[in-house]
Amino acid sequence: MGAALAAVALSLGGCVQTRQIADLQFTPPQGDYKLLVMRPDVTVGSVKAGGLTEPRADWTETARANLVAALRAQQAGRGGETRILDRRDSIAGVSPETVADLERLHSAVGNSIALHKFAGAELPTKRGRGLDYTLGEDAVKLGRATGYDYALFLHAEDAFADQGRVALQVLGIAGCFIGFCAPNVGGGGQSAYASLVDLRTGEVVWFNVLQTGSQVAGIKMGDIRTPAGAAQMVDRLLGRMKPGRDARRLQAAAASARP
Repeated sequence: MGAALAAVALSLGGCVQTRQIADLQFTPPQGDYKLLVMRPDVTVGSVKAGGLTEPRADWTETARANLVAALRAQQAGRGGETRILDRRDSIAGVSPETVADLERLHSAVGNSIALHKFAGAELPTKRGRGLDYTLGEDAVKLGRATGYDYALFLHAEDAFADQGRVALQVLGIAGCFIGFCAPNVGGGGQSAYASLVDLRTGEVVWFNVLQTGSQVAGIKMGDIRTPAGAAQMVDRLLGRMKPGRDARRLQAAAASARP
């Protein structure tokens, strides 16, 4: 698990938690907008007895395919014109290297948002300013090349305890019956975030984080290696996109002014 998402996991706590933040004037896209859903950035691994997570390429590719299918199903009911990318070379006129560069840039910015907005390390210069993060001219160039208004990014990390780690916790629990309880070894879990980028300005206008986990090895709080688990993650991250603070206040004022 990345350092930024590990810090988020500690700060959110609990079994299933989501928290979102938006640009102050942000309102969720409506009408005839055009949305480009980028290839999901996914890592799935096995938590070994010693606590280290070993990435599994087969699990990762299965999970990515499931998330692409879940995103396609979820966005189909949202309106607008949406295109889901399952490969970096699927945009005519845009090289795979350009897509990969933007993915890496988003990863750096996304990890920074997760750390500074959700893990208690907020930067003083960004306090009270909504998101105030950007992918800059690289995102604007993608918008010009494709004609799309927004890009949606999803980053997901999932981990599952292997048999050795499950056995270690079973021994620890058994020890409690004879007067010695081993430390709780934990059982892995999910950390993920989604972000919406305005391709006309390059600004990150909406961001949501998800953390699930169990302190009991072998207990799953969702499994993105399955279609149902991937759909659950997508729904938790994208099911209800909230407007920004100032936009909510305007909506509330307009509602109260109606006769």
